[in-house]
Amino acid sequence: MSSETYEIIELSNGDVALRRAGHKDDPLVRIHFSAESLEFLQEHKVTIARAMLEAGIEAVQEISALEPEPFEEEDVDLAEHTIH
Repeated sequence: MSSETYEIIELSNGDVALRRAGHKDDPLVRIHFSAESLEFLQEHKVTIARAMLEAGIEAVQEISALEPEPFEEEDVDLAEHTIH
């Protein structure tokens, strides 16, 4: 992700979401907890959602940091190969 600022919000339906700060666009990510999960999490729903979002952002940053190895084409002389 770029160096933009993001905010974690709670939507009217209770989902936790990540969106660009100051934008009213659709969120980039939504997290929906089941009723069973909410019963277990109690008041910690947003804290857990924040940890999930931070882990996702870190994963994206790690993936973005990986440079794909350049693909080197081999010069192959097709006349030297035997077709079976």
